[in-house]
Amino acid sequence: MATGGGTERGKEWPGEARTWRDQKTGRTIRQVTTHPSQNHHPFFFVPAYDRACQRLFFVSHRTGRPQVFFEELASGRLVQATDRDDLAEWSLSPALDGSAIYYVAGAGAYRLDLTTFEERQLADFGTADIRAEGMVGAAMGTTALSASARYWAIPVKTGAITRFVMVDTERSTSDVFLERNEIGHPQFCPDDEDLILYAGPMTDRIWVTDRSGRRSQRLYTRESKDQWVTHESWLPGRRSVLFVDWPQGMRMVDVGTEKVSWVTRFPAWHAAADDAGSRIVCDTMNPDIGLHVLPVAETDTSDPQFLHASAASSVGEHWKGPFPYNSGPIKVYAPQHTHPHPRFSPDGRRVVFTSDRTGEAQVYEVLLDADGN
Repeated sequence: MATGGGTERGKEWPGEARTWRDQKTGRTIRQVTTHPSQNHHPFFFVPAYDRACQRLFFVSHRTGRPQVFFEELASGRLVQATDRDDLAEWSLSPALDGSAIYYVAGAGAYRLDLTTFEERQLADFGTADIRAEGMVGAAMGTTALSASARYWAIPVKTGAITRFVMVDTERSTSDVFLERNEIGHPQFCPDDEDLILYAGPMTDRIWVTDRSGRRSQRLYTRESKDQWVTHESWLPGRRSVLFVDWPQGMRMVDVGTEKVSWVTRFPAWHAAADDAGSRIVCDTMNPDIGLHVLPVAETDTSDPQFLHASAASSVGEHWKGPFPYNSGPIKVYAPQHTHPHPRFSPDGRRVVFTSDRTGEAQVYEVLLDADGN
């Protein structure tokens, strides 16, 4: 059944886009949002576009509360999709076919049809919370939608335990399939809907499981207490997981063989591959030397290509020192809307990122040419 008031669902807003040329690279930069409020696209491993690149999804605080919006790329108009007072803004997962968006609000999981703007509740978590304390990792409340949108995996915090809930979006059923002390940043494998990547504690990050939860597998073990493993994501087409070995570079690990190889010694921060699995786009931090694109290779000789200077503030003092979590969780101040989180569009012709360069976080694109350069 549909829930909530939703009087503003489907409301149209005037387009806000403006473009200019990057003086250093000559590329066209497009500012998607200009409203004097906080605006950001989904997290770096969550699609910001539908597969056909007809819509660009983002979260805006312009109504006084976070709501999901999208820009129609053909017309430039903005459309408000949600109208909630309890949206978990980083839980957003758009369906790749463009039919719907999925998100958590309050203690419920919802699907919103993008044609009718009908909101339907798919799961009820009772008094549980999808977010842990804090603002990073599991505390962000990110969720995972499979490529077909049939399955939706949601970590739900209940006391000291995190329950991994699997929602069958066709049947509107939900079941707990795995319990761990910490489950964060879940991601379905783009090539296998029975394979899910998730992050454990900061000292033991990279795990995969099947949908039954019976085959939970540690994929990588830290090599020393000084090693900072973070920002894992899938490499499409290879059943491999990319991860940042901060600030040494990036590695990847094969799910079947657990073979680990270096991808680059470039100090990538948030990094994600394109849909072809051939290129990676990343931001940088400490120092911020801009957004870069680099080829995927099982060597550390990749030559990064400068893309654009995001000029984001990238707040997070803990990133400036050694690995800080060996003695357990710590409180950090790292508002995620201040981080660029770059991601390719499905057609490889755009890179979306967020920057607070103007004082408020806004959504931007770098437009690439027909060859993706």
